[in-house]
Amino acid sequence: MIKNVLVINGPNLNMLGKRPKEHYGAKTLAEINELIKCEANNSFLVDFYQSNYEGDIITKIQDAISKYDAIIINPGAYTHTSVAIHDALEIYNGIKIEVHLSKVDEREDFRKINFVRDVCDKTFAGKLEGSYLDAINYLKNIK
Repeated sequence: MIKNVLVINGPNLNMLGKRPKEHYGAKTLAEINELIKCEANNSFLVDFYQSNYEGDIITKIQDAISKYDAIIINPGAYTHTSVAIHDALEIYNGIKIEVHLSKVDEREDFRKINFVRDVCDKTFAGKLEGSYLDAINYLKNIK
């Protein structure tokens, strides 16, 4: 049973609301976090973390090993560049869900490179904030 979930957001996601709306929607990260909390609806505790720094994200994943049952991660641009985040997620033995606001697989060629997906249990993408809500509902259905 899932009790504690950590939502990690990578670089530039703190700038949601200012980024191109056709890819990222109009909501801010704070608004998305509030939607996530409402969707979790006391099914489990949800903590949030955002960093623009790869090392900080890695440290947060490492710290999550003994504290969280699941990680929902939107690594942002690090999806396409970070072997180190891949390796940190590989060590984490809880449930790992990759999320993206946009349809990353249908965008620029460089975004088709994904270092995270193969170490995650599930991916939700292309539904703006709905990708996060799908991840929450997926976790709610795990017994």
